[in-house]
Amino acid sequence: MGACALILLVVPATAQSQSNADLSAQLTRHLSTMKKDQQVLRFLQSHKWLFSDPRFSVSAKRQLRIHTLSLARTKRKAAAAKRVLAQHAKHRAQVRRLAAVQAATPRTVICRVFADRCQEALAVSRCESGWRTDAQNGQYLGLFQMGSNERRIFGHGASAVEQAVAAHRYFIASGRNWGPWSCKPW
Repeated sequence: MGACALILLVVPATAQSQSNADLSAQLTRHLSTMKKDQQVLRFLQSHKWLFSDPRFSVSAKRQLRIHTLSLARTKRKAAAAKRVLAQHAKHRAQVRRLAAVQAATPRTVICRVFADRCQEALAVSRCESGWRTDAQNGQYLGLFQMGSNERRIFGHGASAVEQAVAAHRYFIASGRNWGPWSCKPW
């Protein structure tokens, strides 16, 4: 199941690479357009006499209106492209993190989830399941041998990540102690 989730996340990521290139090109064009609009507006700002000269006033007012609107519209488009590119970058980072976690051993996952309580969690999981995600003892399943009621409340899954996260939730809810488990870290 973990491999399937990884494939589902990677496939859209590869499809996004073309989209990212398109968005980057669009953003470059937007920034170029904004630069040109700003240059025209700065020119008109420094040549205000154009607005009072009857020969140029109609054209100057028209150019002011055109480039002001264009600048505002292009700023919005550039901001939207930047947001989407940032979301794509965030998604790529999540895919890389998930791939690293999916490839990790249950012990590594437990340490990542429990952080400063890593050694305690490893001791409990080793005693409860021998660090096996498929361990079963009656209704008790997984790395931390959580019962059906606990799995319903705190979650569960086939992967070490899902099981460690669920056990961590249970650990936090129990007051950050190992009381609910038969095995203790000491």
